[in-house]
Formats: sequence, structure tokens, C-alpha cells
Amino acid sequence: MADMARAEDQCKGIEDEALAHHTLPQILALQAERLGRGQTALRKKDYGIWKSYSWSDYLEFTRLTALGLKALGFNRGDRLAIITDNHPEWLFSELGAQSMGGITVNLFTSSVSDELAGMLNRTGSAFVVAQDQEQVDKLLDKRDRLCHVKRIIYIDKTGMRTYEDDSWLMSYQELLEAGRKKGNEDSELFCKELMQGRPDDSALMITTSGTTGVAKLAMLSHSNFTAIASSWLAVLDRQSCKNWFSISPPPWIVDQMWGIGVALLGGTIMNFPETVETITEDFREIGPNVIITSSRFWENLASQIRVKIADAGFINKLVFRLAEKIGNAVIDNQSRGLPVSFGLRIAHGLASIALYRPLLDRIGCGAVVSAFTGGHPISPDVIRFFRAIGLNLKQCYGLTEACGIFQVQPDNEVKDETVGLSLPGITVKISSDQEVLVGGRNIFRGYYNDFDATQKAFDEQWLKTGDAGYLDENNHLVIIGRKEDIIRNKDGSAFSPDFIETRLKFSPYIQEAVTFGEGRTFITALINIDMGNVGSWAEDQMIPYTTYTDLSQQTAVENLILQEVREVNKRLPVPMRIKKFIILYKLLDADDEELTRTGKVRRRFVYGLYIKLIEAMYNNEESVAVKAVIKYRDGQVNVLETMVKIVNVESDLPRESQE
Repeated sequence: MADMARAEDQCKGIEDEALAHHTLPQILALQAERLGRGQTALRKKDYGIWKSYSWSDYLEFTRLTALGLKALGFNRGDRLAIITDNHPEWLFSELGAQSMGGITVNLFTSSVSDELAGMLNRTGSAFVVAQDQEQVDKLLDKRDRLCHVKRIIYIDKTGMRTYEDDSWLMSYQELLEAGRKKGNEDSELFCKELMQGRPDDSALMITTSGTTGVAKLAMLSHSNFTAIASSWLAVLDRQSCKNWFSISPPPWIVDQMWGIGVALLGGTIMNFPETVETITEDFREIGPNVIITSSRFWENLASQIRVKIADAGFINKLVFRLAEKIGNAVIDNQSRGLPVSFGLRIAHGLASIALYRPLLDRIGCGAVVSAFTGGHPISPDVIRFFRAIGLNLKQCYGLTEACGIFQVQPDNEVKDETVGLSLPGITVKISSDQEVLVGGRNIFRGYYNDFDATQKAFDEQWLKTGDAGYLDENNHLVIIGRKEDIIRNKDGSAFSPDFIETRLKFSPYIQEAVTFGEGRTFITALINIDMGNVGSWAEDQMIPYTTYTDLSQQTAVENLILQEVREVNKRLPVPMRIKKFIILYKLLDADDEELTRTGKVRRRFVYGLYIKLIEAMYNNEESVAVKAVIKYRDGQVNVLETMVKIVNVESDLPRESQE
């Protein structure tokens, strides 16, 4: 307690001016002075119990972490790598290192050891904060490649007893103790280091998605984060959006934007779930007001709901369809600026009481005021589905290089096909070749050790997003797709694969889809089924199966997906309709480099890997023999041999299915 009081007193020398003119750790110090022990800053659930950290606690743990790193030899300009899940220690470590003038880089806990070692070498990280034994083991496996790493600090002690004699490793608690000792030796050190920081200093490096090749490292400054945070706070209702739920991985820009940007600058609460499996339960207990997460989260959630509705009894199913129809009618009127009739308002109110509110409460969204989807494009069908049942879900758009989300749909102007308006202080324009350009104080400093890529990223002062789009009559931005991914078929018709794929993934039975057709006469697709939903469907149909490969090649499953594709085709323009598809024998996986760590398809890589299957669809073949090497996370390798069928969407249903 005495340490905390002394730290707060030391930091009162920081001028009490606009928070945005300070570094992120300096903002934390100011917020701790202003909000102190009386307001909650962070909440984390451990062993079923919620633990709260006040703003004073937040600063104290950050201070001890910073001083602990200093005691280990961490100096201004050094890099700290952080390999953690969504935990307070992520923020303590990040802001602690930045307090000492360091630069942080967050890495995915799902990364394999080669990826982690490669990124640590690229960034020259001298220190690493790792979540648990699993992450430590990955680093120990590549120890001979990590000679520059001075110390690995692990947070979770579970299973680490046999590692205690390894001087390369230390626990987070030992780091805090080292920080406490360092603070006692030099009580002025933390504040002196803190005060040396400047807003334009680099705060962190963050990896880009890497959909087109090796992920680049975007350099973001403290002022980038305060700029994007100020833009968000200008449009948020702070009273109704005071609880944020952190569930996206820390290496993704969105949780960085909010965690060390909006929440820090706005004094809002960050909540962390206990585990991925308890997210829904933790949602309900906390009742977060605002959430931004990936499109995949909302697609999966919509699929789960729709599958359960499909399994419900006739009366329940009928009530849901009626309530959904009422919800759609209301949002259609609202999006067109038309008044909602008295009768429709009454019907909507009854549907809300009887269905919307109980359903939203069950999925943990009962208290959500604003929900946003970012990252990969999402089907308008998913947005409409949730808005129809009363969730204020809105599409938004952003980039790592722009420090997160900068384009948001206003509450009263939600349109199916747009990503809304620019946040205050941010300007968007369209180039002569339809590329979306963005400008503002939120734009990144450049790519780490990549001058050429940095130069190519800008058109004078404008950041080139790489996306094609246009502004509609109300100045809303419409994203067509990645410029380099725009397909032109043999007739010259142009369209975006994302436009088709997001609509396919609205099906509860389709997890992933990749479409092709450049220079071809028709569109084809590779499809991953949703193992959980299709598996449940197969069990209901009394269809036996063993593995994903076995299930994906069942004739009945082929027919199920064929019907889903045909439904999507009905809503697509004729040139965009899928003519043939293959249900892949394995799930696309980030470990196989088919997906990025944020779940985006690496289209070029997939095309090269599955070229034999793709060409077979255009060569009028009916099936393809496959011999593939499957690598597992434990290092085992298995050779898979199977026969995959090519499904012609325009053909009759398989005989077995007709019967």
C-alpha cells in the first residue's frame, strides 16, 4: 500500500492536460491519480470468482512489472515479446515495458514453435512474457535459435515445478518481487523513466494478417492509439458503453485498440473471461455493454442458434420465424428512414419480451448496447439475423496500419452492404482506380525493417488500404473486396470472392469457403463443413461416421451442402453463381499456412496447394484421388488417401439422397 501511494505521488508531476498528449503509461498514471481505488479498471475470472483491479492496482502492477524488467536489464528501445491469452498480465507487461521506453510485440498463443522463434528473431526481442508451460515448451524446443533472448517470464506456474532450476526462466511473481526490490532501492526510477516517454515514440509492433505472404510488422506509436481512442470516445455513449469484454487474441489490433486505447483513455472497464469455453457464461455474469470481435465469432454464433432453432419443436420454430419476420420488418423501415407503424411497434415489443430478450440473455448479450464486427468481411445475412432478434450489431472496417477500426455504422443509419461513416478526425477517399485511401493521426509509422513496403503503403500522405470500394450517396463506405482478389471471369465480369464466400458461410453447415474463377467460364468453390453442426445433423439422420474426412465424403452430407449452395445461388447475380464445388477432406488450418492466425484465408497459398482439385472441377472430372500429408501439433505425420467428389450444382440430386 505504501508503495502504491509513493508511486502515485511521484507521478503527480505530470501536467494535468488533455490525456491524448501523453504516452499510454503516462495516461495510466493520470487515470490512477484521478480514479484511484474507487473505480474498477480490470476484471478477471479465476476459478469461478471475479477478481477486480482498481486503477491504482492497475498502475501498481504495471509499475512493479516495469521495474522488474529494468532489474533484469531491460533498457529503452528494447523489445518485449508477449505470448498470452486475454489476461490482465498482458496489459501489465505491455504498459510496463512501454514505461521503460520499450517496444512490445504480441504473438499468438496458437503459433507453433517455428513461428514463435522466427518472430522473436525478426523483432530482436530480448525478453519474453509467456502464458504457461505450453508456450515455454515451444520456446525451449527452439532454444538454440534464441541466443539473444535473455529471460522468459511465465505467468501460470502449473506444471512448471521441474523447470525451477533453469536460469533462463522465471515466474511472473518473481518478476514482481524483483520490481519491488528495485523500487525500494531507487524510489524515483519509475517516474523518471515514465516521464522520458514521448507520444510519437513507437509503442508496439503488431503483425499484419499475412493473407498474401509473410506477415509484416506495423510500427504503431502512442499517439496513434490516443488518436483512434479519441475518435471512438467522440461517438460512444460513455455511460452505456462502460463495460468492454476482451475475447479476441491480444495480437489482433482490435483488442489492442480498445485495451490500451479506448479503455485507457476513457476510463472504461476491461473484462477478461476465465477460458474460451466459459465466454457465454462469463458474458451473462458481467453483462458487457459493448463488444467488437471477429466476423467468425458472429458467424459461428448465428450457426449455433439456427441449428438449435431447426431442432426445436414445430410451435417454437413457428414462433421464432414469426418474431424474426417482425424484427426484419422493423429494421427494414429503420434503414430506409421510414416510420414504424403502431401495430408493428406493439408486435415488436411483444416479440422482444417473449423471445428476443431471453435469447440474447442466453447467449450472453442481454446487456449489450453496441456490438461490432470487424476483420474479415461478414455476410449481410448475419448482420440482419442478429439485428432482427434485437442485438445492435453493426459492421465496421479498419486496418492494423490504421491502428484499428475507423469506419463504423451509426445506430440510426445501418445499411446491409456498407461499413458506415468515418470516425471523427479520420478522412477516407477513393482513388482513381477505386482503392480506399485513409488519412489521420491514427496512421502507422511504417513497417519494421521494410522501407520498400512502407513506401508502397502510401500515396503521398494517404494510407493505401489495398481494398476496392466506393462511397454511396450518404457517404457510407462500401467495400467491394481486396483489389488483388477481384476476379474477372472469361467474359470480363468482375466481382469479389468475399461477396460469395460470406454468403456461403451464413449457412450453419459451412465453416469456410474459398471461391475461384479468374479467367474461367464459371465459379467453383472449396468448402469446409462445420464439423459440430453437420455432425449433429448426421446423428439425427442416423448416419454413422468416424472422422471429419469420413463425414465430409458422405453422400447425404454432399446433398445437404448442395442444397445450401443452391439457396445461396438464388440470391447471387448469375455470373457469380457457383457451378461446381468440392467438400474438402480436411479443415483449412493456420498450422498448415492455409489460414492466418486471425482466421483469414491465404487465398494464393490455398490455390497453389489445391490446384489439382481446382483444375479437376474445370476439366469435367467427377472425382479426384487425393494423397495428402497431414501434420499434427504433436509432430506426428500421417498420410491420408481418399477420393473426393466433384459436385455439379446444376445436376440432379444423388440417387441415394432422392430416396
